[in-house]
Amino acid sequence: MEPKTESQRRLARPLIRLAKLSNVATSYIGQTGDYNEIDDDVIVQVLNAVGVAASNDAEIQTSLDAIETQRATALVPGTVFVTLGDSSSVEIHHRDNEIPRAQVELESGEMFSDDLTIERSHAQAVRGYVTSSLPLPATLPMGYHTLRVSAGERRADVSLIVAPARVPLLDELKEGQLWGWMAQLYSIRSRESWGIGDFADLKRLLVDARTKTQADYMLINPVHAAEPVSPLTPSPYLPDSRRFVNFTYIRPEDIEEYAKLTQQSRAKVETAHAKAAVMNSDADHLDRDAMWNAKMPALWEVFSAPRSVEREREYEAYKYDQGPDLDAYATWCVACDLWGAPTPSPDSWIKRYSLGSQEVQRLVAENRDIFEFYRWLEWIADSQLVEAQKAAKTAGMSIGLMLDMAVGVHPLGSDVWAAPERFAKGATVGAPPDFYNQQGQNWSQPPLNPRYLEKTGYKTYRDLIHHMFTGAGALRIDHILGLFRLWWIPEGNAAGQGTYVGYNSDVMLGILAIEATRAGGVVIGEDLGVVPPYVASALSSHGLLGSVIEWFEKDDHGEFKDPSTYREYAIASVTTHDLPPTAGYLNYEHVQLRTALGLFGGKAEAEDFVETARVEHANLLDFLVRGGWLDARVLDDEAAGEQHIIEAMHKVLKASPSKLLCAAVVDGVGERRSQNQPGTNNEYPNWRIPLANAAREPVYAEELFDLPRVRSLGRLMDQ
Repeated sequence: MEPKTESQRRLARPLIRLAKLSNVATSYIGQTGDYNEIDDDVIVQVLNAVGVAASNDAEIQTSLDAIETQRATALVPGTVFVTLGDSSSVEIHHRDNEIPRAQVELESGEMFSDDLTIERSHAQAVRGYVTSSLPLPATLPMGYHTLRVSAGERRADVSLIVAPARVPLLDELKEGQLWGWMAQLYSIRSRESWGIGDFADLKRLLVDARTKTQADYMLINPVHAAEPVSPLTPSPYLPDSRRFVNFTYIRPEDIEEYAKLTQQSRAKVETAHAKAAVMNSDADHLDRDAMWNAKMPALWEVFSAPRSVEREREYEAYKYDQGPDLDAYATWCVACDLWGAPTPSPDSWIKRYSLGSQEVQRLVAENRDIFEFYRWLEWIADSQLVEAQKAAKTAGMSIGLMLDMAVGVHPLGSDVWAAPERFAKGATVGAPPDFYNQQGQNWSQPPLNPRYLEKTGYKTYRDLIHHMFTGAGALRIDHILGLFRLWWIPEGNAAGQGTYVGYNSDVMLGILAIEATRAGGVVIGEDLGVVPPYVASALSSHGLLGSVIEWFEKDDHGEFKDPSTYREYAIASVTTHDLPPTAGYLNYEHVQLRTALGLFGGKAEAEDFVETARVEHANLLDFLVRGGWLDARVLDDEAAGEQHIIEAMHKVLKASPSKLLCAAVVDGVGERRSQNQPGTNNEYPNWRIPLANAAREPVYAEELFDLPRVRSLGRLMDQ
């Protein structure tokens, strides 16, 4: 039988020991329970990406010595994490003849008044240093504080993070469930849109979803920041910055200064809008570039309008609050605007210049109006997103907007260019081989460096979560396994030739708990695919919800599970954005699409996929009938009974204990086309499909929640 753990001989090897000390996995268990040992060359490449030299025996030994020395001599860890209300302690390393001292500066700037007494150690010194213990009292308040430690000539100020053990459940979830819609915002246009769904449409959708169907939230695609110039990246899961908002979603007419435009300026905006609005009726394809080429000049007109003293004060406060990160993003936008979209070529400006380069600073200095324009765009985008959430809460939604957080960022984007020290070099993230992608996946996104996070008190991650909660009542964390471990793929390797790198999930989940508690919000983790069982239990123990997809809830024999077995701490839905809408799934759209795109490895693989799909289809219908959710007579004419079958699948959700239930807008209107076909790029128009009904007619935002089929599904979910 194949071994399930590494041998003692392997574990004793210096390279393996170094990898373990660096949180780099040297083996893993795959989705089918298969045991995999990582090749030495992959381990070496990933260690180098982490910043640990391991190219030969001498480097390995030097790195081992350096890590062990650092652990024995560091005055205090780079980040100290404490659970709110718990007594704990932190180790302090110092010379035996030194008297260590410590104090805590609270997040508020005040000094923590409780006495901090260090317990001296009398143990034998290691590398000339002894280890004392600093008890941390249970009275420390929640927040991000600073622990100041000194011993002799050495001083250290490190982050002290105090987080609640759990995110408190909303009152409505303590004894019940809440339900909402999921939607791809860009795909749902009103007749007043600019060819793409925008923040004004979002505001309408949220209010209508509540007033007309009694929904408590709406989950939308990520709205992280994108490029300022064409071509715009279609995928919302490959942003240029997760820290900021995609300003292409701005509705120009909803900006306060629009009302102050001169007649000439307003005419220019109206002309631009008319040019873009004709795209609203296209049910086949969304053209982001045409939208932005029309909208950007209109936004310049509004930007040029005078602002009141109060509005100018608000704008200045926003810029101050966002700090250097806003300036860095705006600088990147200016460079894109004037030097062109960045490319991987060595001659591209993004490869030749850094944020601090004289050439970049000169560019900004000579183009302050453009720099200010991009800072202003972020202010407006943030404001319109926040206004949408306020409207949702005013309308009566318990949660309101649920924002989706992407795993990472574009390798040529603002975040990586402006602060490369935050990311690992020479590696990207993805997923190992599994049922859905036998070759593994490479998402082309550089991973955050766990050593940098530790050294800086996780501030990059803290700022990201805090900013997202300013405009949302809930966050969905895509691939939440990334808070525990990420599959790193060394540059030049195939997706399957990587390994896992561990992250401090206690700290990262704790930060989510702090921000969700402060916002009175909810956190959902997408924990599908190759995910160890401990992830689900860790999420629920922190009051975070996991994800349940009805199509995936099957036992070892491929039979659909009784919904009573679904996890309580989860968001349960029939489908997800990486699957076709349910009408499409029931009509084998996924089979036809994969066949048309040539995604099968050969005739045998194609035949197996088709047979599996047919068996799954038959099992589903039998499951629905046996469970009493579907009248067997519907099966006499599946096409005519499509809506009944889809609603039966949602009745299954209603029979589950899951805290949140979710219905897809595409299932409400009968859309069949996939928004995204994994494994493709431009072979299929991923993330460019407008919302349409079964007859391929466009569905407009102002009419969506009046459609009989949508209202019917809404009534079912609200029962």
